[in-house]
This record gives sequence, C-alpha cells and structure tokens, in this order.
Amino acid sequence: MKKLLIALQFLTIIPIKNIKEISEEDIAKSAQAFVIVGIIQGALLLATDYMVGMVFPDNLVLAIVLLVLVLSNGGFHLDGLADTFDALAVKSEGDIDIDRKKRLSVMKDSKTGSIGVIAIVFSLAIKYLSLKNISYFSPFTHYSSLILMPTISKWTMIISMFHGRPSMKEGLGSIFIGRIGSKVVISSTLILFLLLMLLPMFFSRYTPSSQYIFYGALLIVMYLFCYIWVSFFNKRFGGLNGDTLGAISEITEVSFLLLVLIWLRLFI
Repeated sequence: MKKLLIALQFLTIIPIKNIKEISEEDIAKSAQAFVIVGIIQGALLLATDYMVGMVFPDNLVLAIVLLVLVLSNGGFHLDGLADTFDALAVKSEGDIDIDRKKRLSVMKDSKTGSIGVIAIVFSLAIKYLSLKNISYFSPFTHYSSLILMPTISKWTMIISMFHGRPSMKEGLGSIFIGRIGSKVVISSTLILFLLLMLLPMFFSRYTPSSQYIFYGALLIVMYLFCYIWVSFFNKRFGGLNGDTLGAISEITEVSFLLLVLIWLRLFI
C-alpha cells in the first residue's frame, strides 16, 4: 500500500497524506505501482467521460477528459515533453560533449521555448482528434482506450527506467533510472496483461474477435518504440532524466491512440 501511495504522490496531484520516513529506496520501489496508478487515472477518465457526457456534447466531453488527464498528472509530463523538445532543438556545435551539456542546461531552464509549446499543442491536438475518431467505433474501443492510454504510458516509463541510464546525478528521475530490476518489469507487465485480459470480459458484447491479437501486437510495438526512444535520448543527452521520462509518457500515449486507429482502419 505504501508503494501505491508514494507512486500516486509522485505521478499525480491526487491529495495523499504525508508519508513519513520515505527513503530513496522507497521511492524507487514505488515504480512497482506505476501501472496501478495508470489504471486509476484511466478509471478517472472513464468516469469523467460518462458523467460529463450526460450534460455536454461529445466534442466538449473529450476536451474535458483530456483536461482531467493533464490536471491529474499535474502537467508534469507535458512540461517534460516541452523541455525535451526545446533541448532537442539546440543547434549542434559539432562536439558531442558540448552539445549534451547545452541540451541539459536548456532542460534545467524553467522557461518554455517555441518548440516546446508546439510539442504540447500537437500532443494535445493529436490526442483529441484520435479520441474523437475512436469514439465513432464501438463503446468497447472508446472506453478501453480511455483506460489504457494512461496505463500503457506508465508501463513504458517502467521499460524506459529499466533500459535507460541517468543523464544527471541529481533529480527525482535519477532515483528510478537504471535502478529498476527485471522483477519490477515483470510484475508491471503482468498487471497490464491482466487488465488486457479482463477488459474484453467486461465488454464482451462489443469486443472484436481479433482484440487479443491486437493487444499482443500492441505490447510488442510499444516495447520497441520505447526502446528506440531510450536509445535516442541516450545518444542526445547521455541518458534519461525526469523530463525525458515525461516526454516518453506523452509520446507513448499519442502512439497508443494512433496504433488503435491504424488497427481499426485496417482490420476492423
């Protein structure tokens, strides 16, 4: 229970009573509950969609759902996305070490540049339009996407922490990155796998016959996407940090929705 409370405190703005005597080891172990936090956020999005949908039109409902997602995260992941893309936009000096130092210094700057703003706008726009198109299909596809979007992103954060190395010695990201063992990866994957098995059971009336095939392909593709981004950030920044983890979370949410749409267009 302590791991879940710490994870909620770290990943969301959900009010949690102060937990006394938290060590860095406790914070690192809370990664085991990241996927559960994603499921809680997904349930919150589902409840928001249902309740707000009884009052407002569909277009506004989806905007409010995205607002709830952003607010529940405290905007941390979007901030990480903006900082990461601002850093990537730094012009190369032709020296790897100098380039990395400049990019990391841009990340530490509290100001958000134009590239960062563009990244945020396109991230939210693509999510909104993707959810809008997904809503035209079956209720199962729409509701399961709302649940899985934040859950998948938390799982990819675990994969990133496992494969990555810290780019900086300080910061909360360094507590997790490179300190996640295979046990955490396996337990997180099993929780996600259980959710993927249960969802079709709750919506059996609307579940496509090929849904389990899609889920299997989804996990493989998202793992590969995540591994590619980790390798890319390792080259650009010398490793991962809290900002790049936030960026990976946002990128994988967008990627997940686009993969759902690709599957629906090609196979449903």
